[in-house]
Amino acid sequence: MGSIYNNYDLSPSVKNILLLDSEGQRVAVRYYTDEWPTLTHKLAFEKSVFHRTLKSNPRTEGCTKMPAFFLMLKLIMICSGDSDDLHFYVTGGEDENELILSTVLQGFFDAVSLILRNTVDKREALENLDLILLCLDEIVDGGIILETDPNVIAGKVASHSMDADAPLAEQGHSDIAGVIWIIGFGRGKAIMEENEPKHEINV
Repeated sequence: MGSIYNNYDLSPSVKNILLLDSEGQRVAVRYYTDEWPTLTHKLAFEKSVFHRTLKSNPRTEGCTKMPAFFLMLKLIMICSGDSDDLHFYVTGGEDENELILSTVLQGFFDAVSLILRNTVDKREALENLDLILLCLDEIVDGGIILETDPNVIAGKVASHSMDADAPLAEQGHSDIAGVIWIIGFGRGKAIMEENEPKHEINV
């Protein structure tokens, strides 16, 4: 993508971006809507997202395509990926384009990889938390996607930081295994995508 949408009314939008640890605790988060008005609401949402995706994800070795889960009632689309002890999430509305969310997720992950020099773990993330938060601000502003090119994002973060001696670009990117979830918070059923064995999840 790597470009700014001129018409905000027609632009894809992001509800929040979450970076959580292996226990579902927040490392870095940004919320762009008032759907979660208090810290308590936000923390509860993060825990719910973490546990539902963790429980539903079969984590099959070598799996290149994860199933999507569809839950009725209030729908939120979540694109997630894991790296060591960190979990990356990008969420949008039920009608949001899956490719858009996965592109934002990949851009976020690759930019963080550049910033952390390919050591993407909780310790490095916490030690460079200010840079990761700057990274989030370069990707999305007010829910509007500004940039998804990791080199551009990392370059802007470096220009804002006090210590930008070592180049962040020109390092290899890692593919993050993305998985699209459509999750509803209420009573309903989840059914696997077509061509997958049917499986129900009570919520």
